[in-house]
Amino acid sequence: MNALAEFSTCFAKAMKAVDSRRPVALNARTGAPFSPGIGPHTERTTIQLVVAELEKQNLIPGVIRLEVPYPNNPRNKCDICIGTNFAWDLAVEVKMLRLMGDNGRPNDNMLLHILSPYPEHRSALTDCTKLIDSGFSGSKAILIYGYEYPGWPMTPAIESFEALANQYVALKKRNHTDIKELVHPVHSHGAVFSWEISTK
Repeated sequence: MNALAEFSTCFAKAMKAVDSRRPVALNARTGAPFSPGIGPHTERTTIQLVVAELEKQNLIPGVIRLEVPYPNNPRNKCDICIGTNFAWDLAVEVKMLRLMGDNGRPNDNMLLHILSPYPEHRSALTDCTKLIDSGFSGSKAILIYGYEYPGWPMTPAIESFEALANQYVALKKRNHTDIKELVHPVHSHGAVFSWEISTK
């Protein structure tokens, strides 16, 4: 198993472990609590919770850091870097794919975060080219985690991402780990996908 495949598996394990403690996210607008579980948390908070769990369980060898400045453009921050300071072995940009809200209604804007070709949307697609130009010397990867629902599987969105991304960069083999029996009544089945990317 290569470093990215191992990291993806550990990311999924950490999500499951965090979820088992029934964390409660709050509605940013009203302050009202959502149902317990990892699912309602924001992308940023989920990444923070997962990385804290990875460190707690010592699942990842070496140093793991959040929001590391891009060497070629320090205003851009990479979600997760693994290795040693200033010599990162793996730089990973993370995106969430959550097609339903806490209330079980479709989240109509979510695909923008995965498929939009416009840099202003900061999508997984535009993260590919950002990473290629980032100046990080080690491996570069995209990780998409999310949740599946009856009639709303992740696979069509993932395949669409692959088709678009391969026009701009070279995607290597897809890594895929399922996360079953999460505690939230809507976000109860998760998955983690990742790809190493390189210049086309």
